[in-house]
Amino acid sequence: MGSETATGMSAPDPKHAVRATRSAGRKMRSLLLDAASRLFKERGLSGTSISDIAAAADAFPSQITYYFRTKEALFVEAACRDMLYLARATEQAALKAHTPRDYTHALAETVTATDTVAFFAEALTLTRRRQDLAPLVERTIERLHSEGARAYAGQVERHGWRTLRAPEESSRRFWAVAIGVIVEGFAMGRAAEEMCGELLRALGEQATARAAPATATSSNDAARLRLVGDRDTSSSTDGEASS
Repeated sequence: MGSETATGMSAPDPKHAVRATRSAGRKMRSLLLDAASRLFKERGLSGTSISDIAAAADAFPSQITYYFRTKEALFVEAACRDMLYLARATEQAALKAHTPRDYTHALAETVTATDTVAFFAEALTLTRRRQDLAPLVERTIERLHSEGARAYAGQVERHGWRTLRAPEESSRRFWAVAIGVIVEGFAMGRAAEEMCGELLRALGEQATARAAPATATSSNDAARLRLVGDRDTSSSTDGEASS
């Protein structure tokens, strides 16, 4: 209960006031990040001013410096947040996959359909000159790897896939290759479809067979995941790996 004022009415609960202030602060930070993300992607870091971002978020420039200190720090945080949103979207897109090949296709199509990875790559480059911003990027990359590994491990267990790589290695490899292919693609002016195809070629299309029956007597009889390149036509079109 709040204490009573001289007029006999209860004064606001201090704890409630703190919660309300924190909630308003989180909302304002989110609005500023939304506006910054859109403008940075459209105009780049040098082409976007703090005043532009404040106006787009219906805020004051002083609120940007209060929450983020500098425009560069806002740029990096916006890029990192967008990257984690994209990672979540790739997981959702791949949930319906029934083979590792379909899983990889869903991931590749999702990450190449937006400019989020290129935006994040700019943040990576920026931290070379601003080492104070590097920890946020490092945490973001670790989350990409750990959450990607968790999602893939869940699918492996769910469907009984056999894989050549551990989920942790697969996740790290996917994001490393995706960032490289997409940055190169944007630099070369490639369309999303071209980048998706290049990413799949770089990763190697994946094909799978169900787990081997319990009566198998040789390790060569066990079903396993194969990486199928463009020149490898030994796998059938339905995603089953040849023995």
